[in-house]
Amino acid sequence: MSIAVRIREVGPRDGLQAEEPVDVAERVRLIDALAAAGLHEIEAVSFVSPKAVPSMAGAGDVMAAITRAPGVRYVALVPNVKGAELALEANVDALSVTVSASPAYNEKNVRMTVDESVESVAGIAKIAAPLPIDAVVSCAFGSPYEGDLEPADVDALGRRLLDAGATSLTYADTTGMATPRRVDDLLDRTGIDVGLHLHETRGTALVNAYAAVERGVRRFDTSVGGLGGSPFAAGAAGNLATEDLVHLLDDLGLDSGVDLDKLLDVSAEVARVVGHAVPSRIAAAGPRSRLSSS
Repeated sequence: MSIAVRIREVGPRDGLQAEEPVDVAERVRLIDALAAAGLHEIEAVSFVSPKAVPSMAGAGDVMAAITRAPGVRYVALVPNVKGAELALEANVDALSVTVSASPAYNEKNVRMTVDESVESVAGIAKIAAPLPIDAVVSCAFGSPYEGDLEPADVDALGRRLLDAGATSLTYADTTGMATPRRVDDLLDRTGIDVGLHLHETRGTALVNAYAAVERGVRRFDTSVGGLGGSPFAAGAAGNLATEDLVHLLDDLGLDSGVDLDKLLDVSAEVARVVGHAVPSRIAAAGPRSRLSSS
């Protein structure tokens, strides 16, 4: 099957990272259900210190317990070489690593300078090749500390990360500062062979995704239910909801490979697991296909 738009589901990592810890068995069930709904790439875990991020403890146990669905790529976020070593021991299919275009945010998030983070990516690449390594450039559309960032500078950081050994790039609107115009401005520099990781802080994630789709971008990070958010940026809201993007893509005739009805069942289960309603608008209102014709 040819998939027109590839979605990397980040709910089990980015989404749950912002919640109270969920036990390993529940996380495994979530990952398996997302694969059954048709997600072909799932950021399942993060190999970070459990003291720093308690909700991501037990990453190795999660990877050992999931049912490996054919054709699904299971990704781990790693902050450094040690995390990459643990991920490789857990037999992940790909790695993601975050480096911020905002120096202040990078220090708060990973306690390294941007230069040190680039060097860390190089170290990860040395031990992980030929595994795919996606470098996620956070705060790509602006920083809560430095304000607006120049697209040329963001693009330059991305190119440094490719030179360091990353095999692909994703640009993240970590604090929800992007608008369609600013998406255009960055894509003018980077080209369209990139991923986008969008947040709903200012209610613009879906319109930004649409603008990017119109430009030809075909890779997006989303989170089931719209869960997520950065603890290092005041007011940061959750990720673009997977079901919201799938609903839009279905209407545009762009295949994501995802069964929306199955995905909505997973979203409802996520709400039960985290103990509160999820932010997704499609989860709340239902898809157009469920509207009464009367």
